[in-house]
Order: sequence, then C-alpha cells, then structure tokens
Amino acid sequence: MECALSDALSEILRGLRLDGVEYGRCQPSAPWATEYPAQESARFHFLAAGSAYLQTPEGEWMELAAGDAILLPKGDAHVLASKPGVPPVLVHDLPKRQLCDGIVDLQCPCSDKNNLLFFAVMRFNVDRQHPLLQLMPSVMRTSDLSSNEPSIPPLLDAMMREVEMNRVGSGGILARLADVLTATIIRTWVEHGCGTATGWLAAVRNPEIGRVLAAIHLEPARGWTIAELAKIMGASRSGFAQRFVDVVGETPARYIASMRMHQAHQWLKEGQRVASVANRLGYDSEASFSRAFRKMMGAPPSHYRSKAVMADVALR
Repeated sequence: MECALSDALSEILRGLRLDGVEYGRCQPSAPWATEYPAQESARFHFLAAGSAYLQTPEGEWMELAAGDAILLPKGDAHVLASKPGVPPVLVHDLPKRQLCDGIVDLQCPCSDKNNLLFFAVMRFNVDRQHPLLQLMPSVMRTSDLSSNEPSIPPLLDAMMREVEMNRVGSGGILARLADVLTATIIRTWVEHGCGTATGWLAAVRNPEIGRVLAAIHLEPARGWTIAELAKIMGASRSGFAQRFVDVVGETPARYIASMRMHQAHQWLKEGQRVASVANRLGYDSEASFSRAFRKMMGAPPSHYRSKAVMADVALR
C-alpha cells in the first residue's frame, strides 16, 4: 500500500516543474533591509555568508544562518534584513548589473564581502491555484527538512563552492543547483512534512483515488470520461463516482473541469491565444470555451491573455 501511495504522489510531482526566470546575488552592508512584494512566481534565497533575518509573510522574524536556503513557493511578500526593524528598500528600486551566465548583481548602496546572498525567481508550470501549491506553507527552510533528506546538505555545500563565481561557468552551475535544490525541498516536504494532512492531499494518499488524481494531474487537458477513470481505479462507473465524491468532496466531472480551466489559465498567462487554448482543450468554439472559463474562473480568458501580453511588453 505504501508503494501505491508513493507512486501517486510521485506521478503528480513528476508533472510539477520549475523554470528559473531570474538569478542574482547581493552583498549588502549592515544595516540593510530589502522588501520583496508579493508576486506570482516563487522566490528562493540562499545565505552563503554572513547573517540575516527573514520577516515571514505572517509578520514573524526568523533568524537565518550561513548555509540556510529558503523557498517561498507562492511568492508571498516578505523582508530580508540584517536585523529586525531596519527600514526596508523595495527590491525593484535596487539597480542591477549583469554579472555572468545570466546572473545579475543587485547594487546595494554599500557592499560587504562578508555578506553574500544568492536569490532566484522561479515560475511553476502549473496554475497558482493548483491544489499542491495551495497546501504548501508560505516558507520552507532547508534546515527544517535536511534531517529527512540526505541530498540537501551536499547540494548546499555545492552551492557554497560555486557562489563566489570565480570560476568559468559558475553562474550557470549555481542556477541549476538552485533549481535542483528547490525541487528537492518540495519533494521532501511532500514526503515528510505533511503526513497528517487532510483534504486534497489525503485524497491523493488514498489507495483507490490516488491513482486517478495522478492521472488527471499528469494530463489535465485530456477529455477524461468517467469510464476511463473508473477503469484506472478498477471499479464500476457508479462505484467510482460515489467513492470519488466521498474522498475528494466533489464530483469527478467538476474536479476535471476545474483542473482543465486551471491549465487553461496557465497557458493564457504564458501568452497563448484564446482560440489556441480552446482548441487544445477540445472545445468546438472559442465562445463555448470562454463561457466555461468565465463560469469557473470569474473572468473571461481575454482578461488573462491581455495581462500576459502587457507583461511581455514590459519585459522588453
């Protein structure tokens, strides 16, 4: 049974990927404080040298030590500072200088080589409303998870060796290490940090329904039928439908519709045309897709498509 539960989670995690959008470092001189506003993308921080404090999205202060890595998977607002109480500077107000291999250097008013922070902005390939993202805590720290995952300390050690960027290609290697470490943090949290979770995650861990949810999440755009899902579970159509409602709390049809619209939302945010998204989901017309999307998401698909286009123009 444990193998079946692990397989369902592994399949869902296999479909969850991160793409690095921006990487950088800074060497601030105390007293300093940087404010990071809320955003769609995840944020990753690695304190390579020195000391710092993190003000969590909940307003609490967390002391960080050299070698600590922090992931904010939902991109919630937070502050990094030399100590609590220092007036923060908005991160977008700090000038940037291209350093190497796609790494930028945040130009702090004063720099101190004894303090060295590496950061990354990362984008999930799924919608922010994905059930797994919704379940994640606002902050994940490697020191809280490393006892359950032996690969975390070696990854941190490798990052420590590369963060000085004194060797050819070190910036690119550091970026890849950040990607791997982030994925490891998420996997470790799923496997060890949420064993008593209820709701959606409990449904994933259910030996009967877990395989079905994994199949839906790996192919959210597919036009799943009740017969196909019942076959995956190994039950009759009526038996499957009732069991699904009992465990998940909603009908299979509604759950599938929700996942399809969240996938559409993600494609629209990536800049895909409404007609193209409608076609990929198998709708007969753009109008019928738009009606279904608005009913589920509360706004027409053109709204998210326009925001994606404007964001793309702003980056040029």
